[in-house]
Amino acid sequence: MSDSEEDWLALRPQEPSPSQCCGSGCKPCIYDVYEKELARWERAKAMQDKSLLVGKEEQSNNSELNPDTFTAFSVSSVQQLTEDTYQYKFELPGNSSLPLSLGQHIVLRGVVNGLEVQRAYTPISPRNAEGYFEVLIKCYEAGLMSQYIKTWKRGDVVFWRGPFGGFPYQPNKRLPGLLYSVTALAVSWSAFLNCRIFNREEEHGELLMLASGTGLAPMIPILQSITDDEEDETFVTLVGCFPTFDKIYLKPLLQDLARYWNIRIFYVLSQETSLEELPWSYQENTYTGRLSEDLMKTIVNSCRRKPFVLICGSSSFSEDMSRYLKAAGIEEDSCFVF
Repeated sequence: MSDSEEDWLALRPQEPSPSQCCGSGCKPCIYDVYEKELARWERAKAMQDKSLLVGKEEQSNNSELNPDTFTAFSVSSVQQLTEDTYQYKFELPGNSSLPLSLGQHIVLRGVVNGLEVQRAYTPISPRNAEGYFEVLIKCYEAGLMSQYIKTWKRGDVVFWRGPFGGFPYQPNKRLPGLLYSVTALAVSWSAFLNCRIFNREEEHGELLMLASGTGLAPMIPILQSITDDEEDETFVTLVGCFPTFDKIYLKPLLQDLARYWNIRIFYVLSQETSLEELPWSYQENTYTGRLSEDLMKTIVNSCRRKPFVLICGSSSFSEDMSRYLKAAGIEEDSCFVF
């Protein structure tokens, strides 16, 4: 493959997975947005003219998030968590909050070397956070969007659109049996509603969250929603997978959440070989090496109630977790892949 073709593939819009569609009839739906962006990319590639990728999207400065136009938000703080991961805080007017449901994401627009790039990120701030929202972003050395994000500083204006997607969680309610595969093809919402798998319901009294790296992001608002609701008695087991102890994100927040009676948090550190150097408070709930099939069985068997599983990470991580869960006796319709 020539360098030119690689350049074009790097600029190709990312197709949403079915789990990114909330099914509420959004106009435009995230698939509408994707088809529009794909058509523009294909036209630019056919004409070998990257200038056609420069965005002419509508934008708004009224600080009200919506899926139709990109809205301007000001960066209020930048906190570096690891050598390549940052927590960004954005201002909202007055005491307003983002109109987000659990697990929903928003789309960021950036311009790098005159070319428009868009990526989706899930806010980690509580749904009821007033006057601000926060996102957790890992910057990659060769990433186009990362080149843009790493220039952010306090006071910069950034454009977001959304929300999209979400996880249909309700406190103390049955959880729908469904699986969204990261490789699945998009289907119409009406057809999906009629799918027997979607309509199947089972009693799940525990959420088992499997997160790799920044896959932690959609789990945080769900955890906070459960701990903020005194009447929500759902058990939660969060398994966070990171390379090393130093690269665990949001340690203070996770430690606070783990103090709740119904929350357990485990860490799996792929590049650590010993627990002896870790703080004593982490040693009991941390595993070294990778999250394997055997360890998955151990964790599933330790769940206090029948678990419903949430998965967020790379496509390879999601595929591995789905395979391990099946070996542990968890059916596909008891999982949700972000």
